[in-house]
Amino acid sequence: MPKLSRSASLLRGLCGLACGVALTVGMARHAAAVEIEYWQYTFKQRVEAMDALIAQFQKANPDITVKHVNVPYDNYRTRIAAAIPAGEGPDVTQLFYGWLDDYIGANLLQPLPPASFDTAAIDRDFFPFVQGMKVEGKYYALPTAVRSLALFWNRKVFKDAGLDPEKPPATLAELVDIAKKTTKRDASGNLLTAGIALDTAGQDVQWIRQVLVNEFGGAPYSADRRKVTYNSPAGIAAVQWYVDLITKEKVSELGFLTDGVTAFRSGRAAMTIDGSFRLGAFDGQKGLDYGVTELPGRDGVRSNFASYWVNGITAKAKGEKLAAAAKFLAFITTPAAMQLWMETVGELPARVAIAQTDAVKNHPKYGPFVRGLSYAVATDFVDETIQRKVMMDLIDTVLLKKTPVAEAVAAAASEEQKVLDTRK
Repeated sequence: MPKLSRSASLLRGLCGLACGVALTVGMARHAAAVEIEYWQYTFKQRVEAMDALIAQFQKANPDITVKHVNVPYDNYRTRIAAAIPAGEGPDVTQLFYGWLDDYIGANLLQPLPPASFDTAAIDRDFFPFVQGMKVEGKYYALPTAVRSLALFWNRKVFKDAGLDPEKPPATLAELVDIAKKTTKRDASGNLLTAGIALDTAGQDVQWIRQVLVNEFGGAPYSADRRKVTYNSPAGIAAVQWYVDLITKEKVSELGFLTDGVTAFRSGRAAMTIDGSFRLGAFDGQKGLDYGVTELPGRDGVRSNFASYWVNGITAKAKGEKLAAAAKFLAFITTPAAMQLWMETVGELPARVAIAQTDAVKNHPKYGPFVRGLSYAVATDFVDETIQRKVMMDLIDTVLLKKTPVAEAVAAAASEEQKVLDTRK
């Protein structure tokens, strides 16, 4: 083997040193990289929005990779409950605000690191009902977006019925009148077009309990949220009014075209009550010309129900994963993230300053939801899943078993009170 010159030998030594340094740096960078998992339930627009946010986050934080997992809604909670105790699954997870107590009780979540999430700033900047995510002075989760309810109406169905397509109902009496005029049935009485699409598996449970009960002069719960109070003349009247839409006015049927969303999207319903998250789906429906207005009131009283999905850091996240999870959660609750979420999903920014801009408040579709937030209440659920089922069963009992409304309301209130009695 020929001898190397002194300069060649030196060059080779320097190259070896440089390569060794490069390898060491590369290994250090590789060691510093961290992957976290983010889980949410499967909803097309939500998945698209989160994919876009993750791409932005990873570009700004190349040392962090976020694995996005979406799970069908029906088994979402089951998957979460099984994965985290086993040290698997998400480091950051999405959950409905009404599930918070369950998640904390099952040790699925940990408090948000105070160094990254200032309690006073959250109290100041987010809608006040978000403070429901604070337990013993510590926040456990934060939303990117919030939502309220509104009435959607189909301009074409209105016009075909001889109605002004730009005049949706402002009161419950007007809603009934318009629903009767827009309902179509064939010669055998089969429903062809519903005056209003009703769906207790959708948002109707909240409309009945949190909105109609208030508009009929009552309240669903006591001020301290420990007593069910809709077993009252107002509660009975509210449920009777809802049931009458089907049994007396005959402007709808539960299960018409499978569900309310399908009926409205297909142009087979004049109106429906739903959340702002439907905007993305309805906008994507070819040929659907619809408008949005605030929920109809009664005798000058308007009410609304606010809800939101939040993101929390799971008990699984430790060390560098916890630091990365905190950084990611802070990113997806920034004003810019909220703006992207609103434009993609249709849900409203959780920060008051962003939601209350003139452009949002006066928007023909976002605006009614934002205005509804000003008088909306986010119910402090003990177990949202069970409490929702109680109200669904109430309506089924009246419609299917022909149970008198007053009797069905009393039974539902008694059943739900058992849930509230478990509150600590």
